[in-house]
Amino acid sequence: MTIRTRFAPSPTGYIHLGNVRTALYTYLVARARQGNFILRIEDTDQARFVEGAEEMILETLNWLGLNWDEGPTLNNPKEESGNFGPYHQTDRRDIYIKWAKKMISEGLAYADPYTPEEVQVFRDKARAEKRAFLYRDHRPENPPEWQLGMPLRFKVPEIKRYSWKDAVMGELSAGPEALDDFILIKADGLPTYNFAHIIDDFEMQVTHVIRGSEYIASTPKYLSLYEALKITPPILAHVPHIMAPSGNKKLGKRDGAKSVTEYRSEGILPEAMLNFLAQLGWNDGTEQEIFSKAELIEKFSLDRVQKSGARFDEQRLIWLNGQWIRSLSLDDLYSRCQSFWGEEAKNADESYKKRVLELAQDRLKTLQDLPKLTSYFFVEPEIDTELIDGNKQLRKLTDDERRELLSIARQEFEKITDWTPETIQNCLNELLETTGQKPGILFSLVRIVTTWAPFSPQLNDTLALIGKEKTLQRIDNYLQK
Repeated sequence: MTIRTRFAPSPTGYIHLGNVRTALYTYLVARARQGNFILRIEDTDQARFVEGAEEMILETLNWLGLNWDEGPTLNNPKEESGNFGPYHQTDRRDIYIKWAKKMISEGLAYADPYTPEEVQVFRDKARAEKRAFLYRDHRPENPPEWQLGMPLRFKVPEIKRYSWKDAVMGELSAGPEALDDFILIKADGLPTYNFAHIIDDFEMQVTHVIRGSEYIASTPKYLSLYEALKITPPILAHVPHIMAPSGNKKLGKRDGAKSVTEYRSEGILPEAMLNFLAQLGWNDGTEQEIFSKAELIEKFSLDRVQKSGARFDEQRLIWLNGQWIRSLSLDDLYSRCQSFWGEEAKNADESYKKRVLELAQDRLKTLQDLPKLTSYFFVEPEIDTELIDGNKQLRKLTDDERRELLSIARQEFEKITDWTPETIQNCLNELLETTGQKPGILFSLVRIVTTWAPFSPQLNDTLALIGKEKTLQRIDNYLQK
């Protein structure tokens, strides 16, 4: 059997982390078995449609390297590739109508004749009688003939308990109270998700459906429809929620959740994002923390996805990003940094910028850190004495002690004739003996007054690239101040 999975987002806003993790798991299931990964756009909710959202979805998947085999093309979503299209639900309207008419002829669907006011009366009565409102309790005896412009409802053929096996959650079941007559076709002539995804998955020969655990409650309704249509359900897998850092609720915007495009603009690498999302609910049973996409394809399986929610930890994402930054070649990293350099580096020589980047690479946590970590290599930094006064060790020094240490350091630096990282380090080591100070004091003081940055690469390498003349001048500027 050829494995066929699908990711079916709605273009109703930005693509959040939960969406992308679902896409990743869906992609990995397909690729692990040399299957097909389908991208289908579920755009039937026209009231919430957001212009440009589909393009953002495609671009995000492309950035992450989650290339799809069938669906809209990247550069022109209106064009599609694949043998099971269309891949936009609004272009599949005739397919849903055909199925709807078939269901009507078989007594599996009926026109909904009620106004919203009449339905509200039913709801109020159920509430007054302290029972759940079920639409199937109010099926019309003689429904009108259905036509476009009227809602069409599924008529649940059998009220019973359903049991099924979920590839992640295991054995699940639900009683008859979970079943109800739900809308298949809305008054606008477009299908509901409950109807369209089942028809689409069947016609596109989807073998695995992977989605969030919030859909578990609706699964009995879907199983009832599968059974009525004599369709064998695909393998169902419901993945756990991504939880807020507190761990007590689902991650939301109020918890600092961002779109994937925001993380991209903040300098998170796609490799780090994939690595991070894969482990939000999955592990391979080892202590391994860094996974390439190829390793994820090799090792991922649904039976290793946890049932409970996965706590979101942005600091872990940033740590992973730093690890991936350090793993890149200098040329690769340089090509990714083009939009992250500060304005001061805009016209700098490429070879010089690469030397700066080579120094900064080990200290970068995100690409967005680049300007504050390197600006002093391109322009004269402004003196910020708070960096000294706020330092736990340096603030214990008096002004005279700071001045004395820097004066001695300046004198020794001026004697260096071969301004290289090696000779500078030798000089710094000798200064420790001369002054009797610890590296945390002497080196920190020199580093701050020559960069005026909260952190920087290794001191000797930094000074070597800044140059002897600028190093001496910056020490002088502070001493004069």
